[in-house]
Order: sequence, then C-alpha cells, then structure tokens
Amino acid sequence: MAKIINIRNFSIGQRLPLAFIAGPCVIETHENCLKLAERLKTIFQSKKMPFIFKASYDKANRTSVNSYRGPGIKEGIKILADIKKRLDLQILSDVHREEDIPIVSETLDIIQIPAFLCRQTDLILAAAKTGKPINIKKGQFLAPWDMKAVVEKVRSTGNEQILLTERGACFGYNNLVSDMRSLVIMRELGYPVIYDATHSVQLPGGQGTVSGGERNMVIPLARAAVATGCDGLFLEVHENPEKALSDASTMLPIKDLPDLLEQLLALHRVVTPDT
Repeated sequence: MAKIINIRNFSIGQRLPLAFIAGPCVIETHENCLKLAERLKTIFQSKKMPFIFKASYDKANRTSVNSYRGPGIKEGIKILADIKKRLDLQILSDVHREEDIPIVSETLDIIQIPAFLCRQTDLILAAAKTGKPINIKKGQFLAPWDMKAVVEKVRSTGNEQILLTERGACFGYNNLVSDMRSLVIMRELGYPVIYDATHSVQLPGGQGTVSGGERNMVIPLARAAVATGCDGLFLEVHENPEKALSDASTMLPIKDLPDLLEQLLALHRVVTPDT
C-alpha cells in the first residue's frame, strides 16, 4: 500500500480524499495570479477538497526562444510567497536548476521536478535534501517501472515524501497518449500517484514554434484516471485559456472546474467507497 504524504494541513495517499494540484501554467502577472488563486480556493473549499496552488515562475522548457517564460525566480517567488501568506495556501512550483532550490524551498510546500528533468540526478538529490515533499513527473520517454530508479534517488537522501505524476507518453511525433496502467504500476512503487490531466493532452511542438493540445480530452481523461484509482489530479486552469501566455491549448477554463469536480468526486466515491 502506498505511503501517506503529509502536505502541511492535509495528507495524500491510500484511501484519503482526492487531492488537487491546480493553477496557471505560468505566472503572468501578480494580480491575475492572485485572483485565480482566490477563485480556486473558493471552489475547492466549497467542495471540501484538498488543494495545492501551482504556478511556474520560469518555464525553462518552452518550444521557442521567443516564448514567454515567466517573471523569473526573484519576482516569481515573491509573488508565490505573497499568495501563500494572503490566502494560506500550499504552494507548488517546478525547479530547473540546482541553484534555485535554496531560494524556492523557503516558500514552496512541494518542489516539483519537471518531466524532462526526471533523470537529472543532481537536481533530484538537491531537491530531496530539503526534506520537502517532492513531486516527480514521469518523463514522456520513460516506462512507469523506470520510475523506481528515480524514487531510489530521492530515498537515498532519507526523504520519503514522494509523489509520482503521470503526464502521458510519447506516441510517434508530436503526440502523447495516456496509459492508465501507469497509475497502477507506479503506485506499486509505494507512493501516491497523481494524474496530470492537462499536460497529458499536449501535442509537443505540434504547432511549429509552440506546442498544441486537445483541451476537449482533459475532462474524459481526468475521469478515467480517477476511475482507475489515482490519489490526486494535476490541472492547469485559466480564466481565459485562449489568451494564456503558455499552454493555451491545454488549460481548463476555470468556469468548467466546478462541474468537473462534482464528476470526479462521484467517481472517487465509487472506487473508494469508505472515504
């Protein structure tokens, strides 16, 4: 049975309530990031669902050198720290460089290792040594059982606070598919599994200078993952995805979130009837 991972005032794993990591792909402005966090807090509190706010301060893996990356670590962490203080939210963001970790660990409740960097040993070890919970996204190029070696890197530091996130696997060029068996296989490694319902519908580089995506598949795949038995969902949301500065084609409109949560709650009750 998977371990229970403690995130400040709630826990993830086993037969606990379904947890959510949600927020915009990237910090666009302080004002709109705070506004979105407030709306998300209201929505999740109304459903009594555990919620971690997610936003990236630097998207270092954009397709084009001309793509918007975010405000950077100095300004971005200030924004996330302000949101955390004002709204009393748990905060997650992704790190791309070892030297960022001492800075971000003062604010982040969960440090995320991006999928493209899930085999970067020194980055993983540095993040794990903070003692913070670590969310590792499975690379699109890895089989789910290959995540055992990644888990062992974190565990070698004495850190057992591990979440494993499925975000699709490469299927030919510019395409990802979701194999729900991955959720079952990765949970057998002993840690909670999260399904990334928005990145899993990407078409990487599918529009030439930017990645494409199939937003219409977010809701069906989120439902499938909960029915399979994941411990949490990762969802990137936006007030107006079409105008988003990153991942515009995959983010879920926030107006669609309440109805989706009701569907996911109902499914979760079926697969974990004693919760």
